[in-house]
Amino acid sequence: MKNYQSERVFIKEIEINDFTDRVMAWFEDEELMRYYSNSRNSITRESLLQSIADGKKNGNVFTFGIYDNTTSVLIGTLKLGPINHSQKISDLVALIGDRDFLGKGLAVEAIKLGNALAFEEYDIRKLFGGMYESNIPSIKAYTRAGWIIEGRLKGHYLVEGKNEDRILVGCFNPAYFTTEELAKLKENEHRYI
Repeated sequence: MKNYQSERVFIKEIEINDFTDRVMAWFEDEELMRYYSNSRNSITRESLLQSIADGKKNGNVFTFGIYDNTTSVLIGTLKLGPINHSQKISDLVALIGDRDFLGKGLAVEAIKLGNALAFEEYDIRKLFGGMYESNIPSIKAYTRAGWIIEGRLKGHYLVEGKNEDRILVGCFNPAYFTTEELAKLKENEHRYI
């Protein structure tokens, strides 16, 4: 795999030793996890390592670390998958877990690196994802990283007894989509905001 590095961060396959107590604390932070997991299940070191091992063994989920260029400190995670190999599509989930690095636009850089990695290393045709409508920072990060809002699922989530929409986003490999197709998608984006 080639190096994937931006101005301030780089990504590489995450290693077992990266899951220190500091990193595992991210998954116990209720505010950080508010939008991260739909299951609301507790994420333990064992369950995380098992999930990473299973995904790698099955060849459909790969977990990368997001590292600060200056210090090489792990500041977040980037998960590619599950990959549907026959359709060449995948989800891509980014998390900046280290609070010292939140709100600095680093998620945008990491997502852009994830886009490139998915398209170049795994020949993904389309990346897709969805987020809570109230998760404005995530919506902004993905759209600033070249993703397009392509839909809305009305009342998809139940949050504190109230319906909340899911905003659907996608990122398209230019090797598979024409400039005209992407321009048309971008033109219709306003209908879902």
